[in-house]
Amino acid sequence: MIGLDGRFYRITADGTAYPVQGTWKTPFAAVSYFDRDRKAAIDKEMTFPELLKYLDSLLPSPNIFYAIRIEGDFGYIKTRSVPRQSRPYPKLTEVVAGQPTFDLKEIKGSLVGFRCPYYVKGVNVPGYHFHFIDSAKTKGGHVLDLRLGRVSVAIAPTREFCLSLPLNPVFDATDYEHQGELKARDVE
Repeated sequence: MIGLDGRFYRITADGTAYPVQGTWKTPFAAVSYFDRDRKAAIDKEMTFPELLKYLDSLLPSPNIFYAIRIEGDFGYIKTRSVPRQSRPYPKLTEVVAGQPTFDLKEIKGSLVGFRCPYYVKGVNVPGYHFHFIDSAKTKGGHVLDLRLGRVSVAIAPTREFCLSLPLNPVFDATDYEHQGELKARDVE
C-alpha cells in the first residue's frame, strides 16, 4: 500500500495500483502528515545506494523519524508486491522469497517512505523503506532498486511515533517472545 496526498493505493501482485476502498484492511501501515522541512533537487543520475548516502547527508540526526517524498524522473525502478495471503498464513520471510518483482524503466512518479531510527527494530523497519507509484497512479510497489534521473526531494522530520496494537484475542494470546516472526493472521 502507498499513501500520497491523502489518497491510498493498493499495489496488487501484478504491480497494478488501485485506489483503496474504505472497507479494505491492512495488517500494517506507517503513515504521517507530511510537513516538509527540507527540500533539495537532484539533477544527475544516482543509484539506490548513492541516493541513500545523499539522503543521510541531509538529515540532522539519525535518531529521529523522517518522512521522505521524491518526485520526478526515474531511469529505472525495481519494485515488488507481496501477494495476498490466506490461512494458514506463512511467515513474511517465506512470502517475500517468492514475491513477484517488476522492472519499470524511464518512468515519472513519486517515491515515498520513511527513515526510521535503528532503535525501533522489531516495531518497524530501521533505515529507509520506500514505495513507488507512477504519475498515472497505475503501477508501483515496494522499492528494491532504482536509478534516479531529475527529481525533487522533500523531507519531513518528526519526533513523534504512535503505535496502535490490534484489538484481537489471537494477538493477545500469541507468545511473540518464543514464536519469532509475526504472521499476517496475528494482526487481522
